[in-house]
Amino acid sequence: MTPFGTRLARAVDQRGRFCVGIDPHAALLQEWGLSDDVASLERFALTVVEAVAPVVSVVKPQSAFYERFGSRGVAVLERVVAESRDAGALVLLDVKRGDIGSTSQAYADAYLDPSSPLAADAITASPFLGFGSLDPMVEACHEHGAGLFVLALTSNKEGPEVQRARAEHGTVAGTVLAHLRALNAGADPVGSFGAVVGATIADHDEDLDINGPFLVPGYGAQGGTTDDLARVFGAAARWALPSSSREVLRAGPDVTALRDAALRGNDAVRSLGA
Repeated sequence: MTPFGTRLARAVDQRGRFCVGIDPHAALLQEWGLSDDVASLERFALTVVEAVAPVVSVVKPQSAFYERFGSRGVAVLERVVAESRDAGALVLLDVKRGDIGSTSQAYADAYLDPSSPLAADAITASPFLGFGSLDPMVEACHEHGAGLFVLALTSNKEGPEVQRARAEHGTVAGTVLAHLRALNAGADPVGSFGAVVGATIADHDEDLDINGPFLVPGYGAQGGTTDDLARVFGAAARWALPSSSREVLRAGPDVTALRDAALRGNDAVRSLGA
C-alpha cells in the first residue's frame, strides 16, 4: 500500500494542512440544541463529516467521546471513519493507545489493519512504556501503509513533568523524536511516523527535524496562534498539521457554516512553513 506519509503529502497539497477534530463532547451537543444521547451523537458527528470531510485533508475523531456511549457509540465512530474516508479525508483516529506485547498488537489490529471496522489512516499513540512497546503498531504501519503520531511535547500543563525530564541521552521528548527520526530516514516526500507537539508549549531546544508530520493540538480555541506555530516549529512547520475542534464545531449545526469555518481555518495556516 502507498505509505501514509505519501498520501498525507498529496492530501496537504490538494486540500491544505488544517485538521478538524470531530469531538462530540456534551457541551457541544448542548450548544447545538441536542441531547446527550446516542441519537444526538450520531446527528452531530455525521453532520460534521458531511460538512468538512470533503474539503479538509485530515479529520481527527477523539475516540473517547464515542466510547462513552458503549457499543452504539463505537458503531457511530465506525461510520465517522468510513464516511470521512469515502469523502476523501484522511482519518487520524485519536486513541492515544500504549501497551506492551500482545495488547499492543491487539491495538494495532483494531485500528491499523484494513480488515477492522475501526481501521483508520493513522492513530495517536503513547510511548511512555518505552518506545519499543509501540513496535507492533510500527510494524502494522509498515505492512498496511498507515501512520502513527506519537506523543512527544504535548500542550497540557502536566506534560513537562515527564516529557522534559532528562533521559540517558537527552530529554524524554528528545528520545521519542530521535526514534521517529530513525523510522522516517530516507522517506520521500515525508515519513509516516509523526509526533504530537502542542501549539502552546513553552520554548524548547528539541530538534524537530524528524522528516515526519506533526499533529498540533492547542491551536485556535485553546489559545494557539499562527505565530505560535512559527515559534514552536521553525523550519519544521512545513509538515505541521494544526488541529482544532471547537473553533469549527461551534459553527454548527448548519452544514454551510461548518464548512466555511473549516475553510477559514485552512486559509489561516496555508502559508505555514512554505
